[in-house]
Parts: sequence; C-alpha cells; structure tokens
Amino acid sequence: MAVLNHYIKELQDMKTYPKKLFYDGNLSLLEREKISIVGSRKPTKYSRLQIQNLSSKLSKIGICIVSGGAMGIDAVAHNGAGCSNTISVLPCGIDIRYPAVNKNLLNNIQKNGLLLSQFEEGSTSRPYTFVLRNELVVALGKVLVVGEADLDSGTMRSVEFALKMGKEIYVLAQRIGESNGTNKLLSEGKAKAIYDIDEFISFIFADAQLNSQSNDDEFLIFCKTNPKYDEVLVRFPDRIFEAELNAEIEVLNGRVVLK
Repeated sequence: MAVLNHYIKELQDMKTYPKKLFYDGNLSLLEREKISIVGSRKPTKYSRLQIQNLSSKLSKIGICIVSGGAMGIDAVAHNGAGCSNTISVLPCGIDIRYPAVNKNLLNNIQKNGLLLSQFEEGSTSRPYTFVLRNELVVALGKVLVVGEADLDSGTMRSVEFALKMGKEIYVLAQRIGESNGTNKLLSEGKAKAIYDIDEFISFIFADAQLNSQSNDDEFLIFCKTNPKYDEVLVRFPDRIFEAELNAEIEVLNGRVVLK
C-alpha cells in the first residue's frame, strides 16, 4: 500500500478533495477513460446479466470500470470488466477485505487492477466511510450507471452525489414494481434509460470503440502468423483469453490458430 501523491482531476468534483488517498495496484488505470457502476447488493438475475454484459463490452473497448467492491451489482461489474481493467474503491483500509465474501475478487483486483481507499491500514468500515467511498466512486467516472436500486438505499445516495456533480446518470430499463429507485429517477427526468447496451456504448464512448477496433485488428493480424501462444499472451494478455472463450482462436501444439 502507498499514498497517491499526484492530483486526480476527476476528484475536483468532490465536496472536499481527499486529504489522503491510498492505493495498491496498477495506477495507470486512473489515466484511462472510466465509468462508474453501482447498484443493489441483492439484484435480480436480469440486472446481473445486463451489468455483466455492459461491463464486459466496455472493458473490451478499453473503458475502466469503477465500483465499490460490494456484493451484488458492484461485484458483477468488477467481474464483468475483468480484474485487470477495474478500480475498486473501499470503505475501509486496503489491507481489510470487506465484504469477506468478496475476498478473492478483491485480492485479484489488488494483483491485476487497482484498489483505492481514503482510510489508513486497519481502518474498519463505518456508516460515514461508505458515504465517502460512494462519493469517490461517482467522481471517478465519466457517467454513473445504476444497475438496480430500491428507494432510500445506499445506491440512491450515490445518485445524489452524481446529481450534485452534474454527472449524467443512466439506469437499466426495469419492470414496474422492481428497482423502484431507478424507476423514480426516470419518472422525474433525472436519469436516462439504457434500452440497448450496444447503442449506449456507441453513444457514450464512440471514440473508444474506434480505438478498440484498431487494436482488435492488430490482434487478429498477429494471430494470422500462427505465433506461439506465449508470444500472444505477452502482447495481448486480455484479448487472448476473450478470443479463446469466444472460440475465435484455438491453440495447437503451442501455437495460436485462427478459426
């Protein structure tokens, strides 16, 4: 763990710039385009699937996902992005794994992504630390996406920060009687609904998609030479695993072959 000693422009929107900001992991993620995703600790299957899909697609075009490391939507967002492309802001010291159920996830983010905290080592979570954590999560992102939220929930406190900061707020389209917090935001005109994830990404991050397409072409061109698996792993560590999962490539005798 170390203390971050350079200015982060996104945090100028906070009520008070953090006196100290501790970190462990890959600081270069702070330089990336970022989006904040928050939501219920007990989301529906629908919300989980949509946030997983959204986070994964954003990660593929180089967008870093920022969330709070909590159960539910937070964990889904981190996992969807992949631990090397996510920032988790903690309500406690970086040495503490809270919630304990996310211990493995937070350990992986520490090794491959970035953990941030405003609190000294050994500091346990308190009601006020969640508030400070939520404000920091919101400040870091270009926009705020709310996967699901009940009225008067902690997630809605994050929404209040976004409104004060002048951040655009997007929510998943939900059924009547579910996610009453986000449905109320829509009825009051304080948020916009995501009806199509690809259209949302195209609208918010069009430039990033163009850059991603160029990088993707470079990956495919390289794979056409049937390189050794280890060579591809070094140059495209995130893309190669995705390509394997999507059956774009296969590995034969230690070499990568396009399908």
